[in-house]
Parts: sequence; structure tokens; C-alpha cells
Amino acid sequence: MTKYDNSLDRILDIEWQEIKKLKDKLNRDTVAQVIELLLTVKPQGHKVITAGCGTSGTVARRIAHTLSVVEVPAFYCSPSNSIHGGMGAIQRDDVVILLSKGGNTQEILNYIPVCKTKQAKIIGVSQNDDSILAKSSDIYLKIHVDNEADRWNICASTSCTAIIAVWDAIAFTIMEYNGYTKDDLVLTHPGGKVGEMLRNG
Repeated sequence: MTKYDNSLDRILDIEWQEIKKLKDKLNRDTVAQVIELLLTVKPQGHKVITAGCGTSGTVARRIAHTLSVVEVPAFYCSPSNSIHGGMGAIQRDDVVILLSKGGNTQEILNYIPVCKTKQAKIIGVSQNDDSILAKSSDIYLKIHVDNEADRWNICASTSCTAIIAVWDAIAFTIMEYNGYTKDDLVLTHPGGKVGEMLRNG
């Protein structure tokens, strides 16, 4: 036992309880829409672009990587680069996943007119139903938590864990339905411990 145990236990309890609540809070029809859209990306020769600011940007990078792992071509386009030509990567029928907890972050809203003009599809991830992002998205995926893990219930923490968990569920469900095989994983993930396990397994 250490003097930090009460704090550690409290924080871990907040995180896992909020993840557990997602099973009842998620709109399953919306999640199914997301999965069905993403299943069309590779067969139709399109791509996924993700974006977020701050901690949401880190989560957006993680989502792009996980989607690529399951053969949904994806990459992260930073908000700072996007307004200096980076949004040229967005093309018709691409899928753009925009993350903003409050849904009104200006750097993220910058993507919306480009997506609308180019006829790219927007998946907005937020917990604010009344936000510009929620109202402008083709698919609005609400991921809401009641409690962040810090002492003031402010810092993006549990909300980020929740988003990652939901997108892991989405990505690995896609893996089950897009014909993905272990040989595909061996081909695209030859490095590190995962690659070693695949080669020896």
C-alpha cells in the first residue's frame, strides 16, 4: 500500500465506470451507420481523414492508425496544416472524422465548408448535441461521459478513453466484416512484438 492508492483507485474507478456505461448510452443505430460507411471506403477507392485539436488530436491520430491497421486507409490531417493547403487531400466521397468535445472548436469547424463543397462525408464526434459540428455532420456520433478523471472534472481524460474504446469497437468490428485475415495482419504489421508473434504463431 502507498499513500497514492486512494487517488489511483478513484481515478481508475471513474475511467472504467464511464466505459461500462457506454454499452447502454451509445446509439447503436448510429454506430452501425459509421461501420457500414467505413466498410465502403477501401472497396470504393476512398480514404478516411481524421482531425482534432489538443488531446482530441492525439485521439484522432490513434483512430486513423487503428483504421489503417484493419485495412481502412486513414491518416491524420492536423488543423494547423489544414488551413495551409492540407485540406487539398479531402476529395469527393472521402470520410472526414472530426473530433471536438464541445463541437464548436473553430479549427475543427474550418473543415466543414471544405467537406460540404467537395462532397466528402463528415462523421462528427462530440458530446454537444447543439454544437455546429453535431448539426453539420452527415453522421453525428455522440460519445458522452459524466465524469472526467481529474479533481475538477474538466481535463479531457475519461472522455478520450471513451472515444478510443468506441473506435476500437468500431475498427475491430470492421475487421470481422471486411474479410480481414491474419495473413493481412502479417503483411501490414511485420514489426515489433506483434510481428514476432504473428511470424511465430
